[in-house]
Amino acid sequence: MESRRQNKISSLIQEELGTIFQKESKNLFGGSFITVTQARVAPDLSVAKIYVSILNPERDVVMKIIKEQSNEIRKRLGNNVRHQLRKIPELIFILDDSLDYAEKINNLLKKK
Repeated sequence: MESRRQNKISSLIQEELGTIFQKESKNLFGGSFITVTQARVAPDLSVAKIYVSILNPERDVVMKIIKEQSNEIRKRLGNNVRHQLRKIPELIFILDDSLDYAEKINNLLKKK
């Protein structure tokens, strides 16, 4: 169970990363539509797992670019939240495929 502090930091990171992806997607990721669906922070606040959903047929390529740019993204996040957080957690990006899963289930239900 996550503490109140973890929840606040998770929501702060999710909101700020969403803003970064929205503003910088054209420059950094070729204009792909990227949504931060969830952020989870470790109890010691040193690592944050960021779940992203990508609306682009070439998801794997965009995900690779995101992982390569993770230091730059962390730097931009640090600039945005430097007054709220002492230490910026390491960012681990994970592709969130829950929308694909839901679409697959809907298609299976329509067949019946």
